[in-house]
Amino acid sequence: MEFLSPATWAEALAVKADRPDATPIAGGTDVMVELNFRKRRPSVLLDLTRIPEPASWSERDGRIRIGAGLPYSRIMDELGGRLPGLAMAARTVGSPQIRNRGTLGGNLGSASPAGDGHPPLLACGAEVELASVRGTRTVPVAEFFTGPKRSVLAEDELIAAVRVAPAEGPQQFSKIGTRNAMVIAVSSFALALHPSRQAVGTGIGSAGPTPLRAPEAEEFAASQLPWESRAALDPEVARRFGELVAAAASPIDDVRGSASYRRHTLAVMARRTLTWAWSDLCG
Repeated sequence: MEFLSPATWAEALAVKADRPDATPIAGGTDVMVELNFRKRRPSVLLDLTRIPEPASWSERDGRIRIGAGLPYSRIMDELGGRLPGLAMAARTVGSPQIRNRGTLGGNLGSASPAGDGHPPLLACGAEVELASVRGTRTVPVAEFFTGPKRSVLAEDELIAAVRVAPAEGPQQFSKIGTRNAMVIAVSSFALALHPSRQAVGTGIGSAGPTPLRAPEAEEFAASQLPWESRAALDPEVARRFGELVAAAASPIDDVRGSASYRRHTLAVMARRTLTWAWSDLCG
C-alpha cells in the first residue's frame, strides 16, 4: 500500500487525477476501521491532513463554506450558533476522540444512509463542493447520494467543502440508537424552519438506501403552520406531519431494527421536533 501526503490542495487534486484509485484519508475514523477489520485494502492512501484549506471554514455571499476536513468538534464549538441542527447531529457522533478527528467530508465520502451529518444538510438545502483538476462543481446534497455508500463523486474528484446558509429559524436533530452514545443510528431525523419563506426542511437518516427528504411532509407543514399569528401548534398537524415523514422512508429490517420500528420512530421524532422547533420560534 502506498501512502501519499501532498502539501497543497493542488497537489492532492493532481494525485487524485493521476491515481483515481487513491483513497482519501483525513480523520480516518471510517477508513481505519475498514482497514483494521480487513474489509478494505486500498492500493493507495491519499493523506489530506497536511493541507490547511480543508480544515477551515469561511462565510461569503450569505453562505457558510465548511471545509471537508473540519472536525465535528469544531463544527460544534465554532458553528453551533449558526448551524444548530448540524451541531446537534455532530454531538451524537461517536466519542469526544472521534469528534475531534472525524470530518463532515469523510461522512459524505462514505455515503452511508446512516451518516449523522446527512439529515441536517438535507433539511438546510446544503450543497456539496466537488473538486478535480478539471475544475469545481457544486451538487445539491439531495442529489449527491445515489445508493448505499454510493454518490456522484467521480473517480478523479475530492470533496472540497459543504456550502450551507446559516439558520434563519429553529433547527432540530433527533436520533434513535440502541444506546445513548457510540452507536450507529437505527433512524434519525432533522428539521429546519425557514420563516422568511414559510418553508420547512426535512432530512431522514438510516431509513432508506440513501439519506432522504420528506417532500410531502414539508409541503403539508408549511401550509398548516400559523406563520403569521405564531399561534400554538395544533397537535393534529404535528401528528399528521409525523405520518407523512414515516411514509417517505424506505426502511429495511436489519440487525439494528425492523422496518416497522424505524417508521414508528420517524413518526415520533418528526412530531416531537416540529413541536420543539415551533415552540422555539414562537417562544
